[in-house]
Amino acid sequence: MTHTNIRKLISIDEDRCDGCGLCVPACAEGAIQVVNGKARLIDDRLCDGLGACLGECPQGALLLEEREGTQFDEEAVRQHQEAQALAATSLPCGCPSTTMTEFEPRDYREAGVERAGAITSQLRHWPVQLTLVPPAAPFLKNADLLLAADCAPFVYADFHRDFVRGRAVLVACPKLDSYATHLERLTEILKSAAVKSITVTRVEVGCCRGLTNMAAEAIRNSGADLPLYEAVLGVKGDVKTDPFKYEEVSHG
Repeated sequence: MTHTNIRKLISIDEDRCDGCGLCVPACAEGAIQVVNGKARLIDDRLCDGLGACLGECPQGALLLEEREGTQFDEEAVRQHQEAQALAATSLPCGCPSTTMTEFEPRDYREAGVERAGAITSQLRHWPVQLTLVPPAAPFLKNADLLLAADCAPFVYADFHRDFVRGRAVLVACPKLDSYATHLERLTEILKSAAVKSITVTRVEVGCCRGLTNMAAEAIRNSGADLPLYEAVLGVKGDVKTDPFKYEEVSHG
């Protein structure tokens, strides 16, 4: 039987929340997730009421309040964490690291395609989704890493020429994907791959800032000493920062 009582629980002000996702990894129990662009307490049983996540919200959208809720359940937390760990390694498509490959960037002329202004793909490896890339992938070793928001290549026409060229590419979304899962995978990559630098390409919308925050946190967690750069793209195809003079982001 589920028991309820009056106790301290996290409350989230939806008007202030911009969906950045910083509160997600701050909750060790996994009680908070970003759903439809807003942070949500997904289950009272997972919230211990200690408020470890409070200081991580730049918008001040989190607070502790006393209200009726289901009792904290350590067993529910354990099962939830196990389910998250399983989701991180079990992929519904069945593809991935088993089809990992490296290749030379494609030249349209070699494919018999001649047209003025044709842009040649600069991608040199597969897969690219962060969840699917094993930390030991050879194309990550000593690489300059491009961490791209899912939407970034669609808003900027010359994305391959200005960003993909010469970099190992990882793709992630801090809003729709599991922030905690991505953070763990990126941290593992930085611990094992001797990455030389990270450049984050994100869109100007608020929730996309979480990708830069994720990269900075992964650098701190891994103990790596490498520069972090950010290029911000406008939704209308413009670049808010110079793509050839990336803004270095503090991660200390």
